[in-house]
Amino acid sequence: MVWKLTDDVEEFLARAEGFLRADPVANTVPLTVTKAIRTQGPALYPTALFGWWTAVGGVAGTCVWTGAYPVMLSAMPGSAAPELAEALARREARVPGVNGTPQVAEGFAEAWTRRTGSPVRVARRERLHRLAGLDMPDPPPDGAARVADARDRELVHDWYAAFRRDAGGHGDPNPAVVDGRLAEDGIVLWESAGGPVAMAGRTPAVAGTARVAPVYTPAEHRRRGYGAAVTAAVTRAAQDAGATEVVLFTDLANPTSNGVYHRLGYRPVEDRIALTFT
Repeated sequence: MVWKLTDDVEEFLARAEGFLRADPVANTVPLTVTKAIRTQGPALYPTALFGWWTAVGGVAGTCVWTGAYPVMLSAMPGSAAPELAEALARREARVPGVNGTPQVAEGFAEAWTRRTGSPVRVARRERLHRLAGLDMPDPPPDGAARVADARDRELVHDWYAAFRRDAGGHGDPNPAVVDGRLAEDGIVLWESAGGPVAMAGRTPAVAGTARVAPVYTPAEHRRRGYGAAVTAAVTRAAQDAGATEVVLFTDLANPTSNGVYHRLGYRPVEDRIALTFT
């Protein structure tokens, strides 16, 4: 029972893709990140690191780390997360944080702090939801949805950055990721009175599962139903593109957005926690 770490996405997927695809809802992030790297090339995340933990019977846990983002942990046995912290500490890795279910993430964090002395704090508590059945807003707000294209590139990049700031992220989003989403028709805008008022993105489906992210409405356009409408529109677009499951993450500190997604038909799957090392 040992961690194997690599910067080669193909080596990682050759060993761990079956494990990830066995639960594509819970593993939506590593599946879509690795698909994006395959599509756009390793330069998308030049410092990415991947890992898998093997036990009797095969792979029983994974990690995906794309540099500035926290290390993303899958479900894994209790001893695996502390062992990963030890393995990364031996590499003198500069880990900014960790994201996973509370038990797994906290197990990693305790070992990391013990090994490195880095204090830990809670950055965000999230809940993964899956769509049980789409309930379109009725009545819808004024306006209509459309797919963003190259003409919207500057606006979309600005709104991605604003979403990241609102969510407590540091630095700007990866522009290549945003451009990739635009190229795949993965951004939907809600327009009203002749201009965009809200945005929602989606990933391509992997193993039948697509993820809605991000959803952003500028402050001056909030509380008018635009966020719900654009989320419903991008969800329908994901289904039309072949997704059999549509998922999203919510910030548990934002009861308003959680209520909106529930009314659209999204239901809880599991909680996650993002921890930051300082």
